[in-house]
Amino acid sequence: MSNKAVNRGKNKQASSTSRNFLVPVLAIAGLLSAILPNTAIAASYSNDYSVCAGRLLSVGVTAEAASLGCAAALRPRDLAACVVKIDKETQIPATDALSSCANARRPEELATCVVGVSLSTKEEANPAVLNYCGRSLLPVRFGQCVVGLRSQIDFPATQALDTCISADDSVIGASSSTPPTIIPAGSIPSNEIIPLPTQPAVPVQPVIPAQPGTN
Repeated sequence: MSNKAVNRGKNKQASSTSRNFLVPVLAIAGLLSAILPNTAIAASYSNDYSVCAGRLLSVGVTAEAASLGCAAALRPRDLAACVVKIDKETQIPATDALSSCANARRPEELATCVVGVSLSTKEEANPAVLNYCGRSLLPVRFGQCVVGLRSQIDFPATQALDTCISADDSVIGASSSTPPTIIPAGSIPSNEIIPLPTQPAVPVQPVIPAQPGTN
C-alpha cells in the first residue's frame, strides 16, 4: 500500500473521530448556555438578601426575624448595617435594634444617631435613645442637637432628648408649611381687580329738527 493511501486512511479516521468528539461537546455547551444565564440572574437577586441574613445572624438575630426583616427591607444591606453598627458600638442588642432599623427611612442615619447620642449620654438612657432617634425624621440633625447641647450645658440626658425632639418637630412642621407671600411695597397683587380710569364725559349737542319751509 502506498504512503498516500495510508495517509488518506489516517485522515478519514481522524476526521471521523473529531466529529464524534465534537457532538457531545457542542451539546454540553448548548446546555450550559441555557443554564448559566438563569444562574447569574438568581445570584444577582439573592446577593443582597444573603448578605443581610448572614450579618443579622452573626449578631444574634434569630433566623425567623432575619428572614422577615431582610425580605421586607427595601435596601437589605442598609438594614443589616444599621443593626450591626448599633449592636457593636452601643449596649443596645441587635434584637432590639432590628425593629427600629426596619422602620427607618434611612437606616444608616438612624444608626449614626443612636451611636452618637449613646456615646454622649454615656448610656444613661439606652432604650430611650433608640426610641427618640427612631421618632425623628431627621435623625442625624437630632443626634447633633443632643450631642451639641450636652457638650456645653449640664442637664440630664432625658431633658436634652426632649428638648431636641420638640425642636425637631417644630423645624419639620415649619418646613412643610407654605410660606407667606411677601408683596413688595407699591405693587398690586395679581388677583386684585384694577379699576379702569374713567374718561370725562363729552357733552353731546342736541339735534334741532329743521323747520318746514326753511332752506
